[in-house]
Amino acid sequence: MTTEEQPNAAPHMRLNHPPPSLLSKFIAFILGAGFLVLAFMFSLVALAVIVVVGLGVWGWLWWKTRAVRKQMREQMAEQMNNPAAAASATRDGFIIEGEVIREESSPPRPERLLR
Repeated sequence: MTTEEQPNAAPHMRLNHPPPSLLSKFIAFILGAGFLVLAFMFSLVALAVIVVVGLGVWGWLWWKTRAVRKQMREQMAEQMNNPAAAASATRDGFIIEGEVIREESSPPRPERLLR
């Protein structure tokens, strides 16, 4: 019987190939090692590009914010040298720190509780 005569033979059919020769194993090893080396080189190039782009963005942000950092340093030095001037520099002239406690003027009515 041939394969065409057996309807279910194709899924169960095994292909009988001769075992690979020593030369084909060696070629497969060399090609596999070459692909691994190429993949490693590509990953190193990709990492270098990411680092260079990241450093470029960081340098650009550092350059663009230099005026703000200078202004902050000047304000900090001014506050350290003259604390009274720092207090008067606020909008209202004084700072209030504390907690807010809310008290209701009348207790809740019973009809509110029923809803």
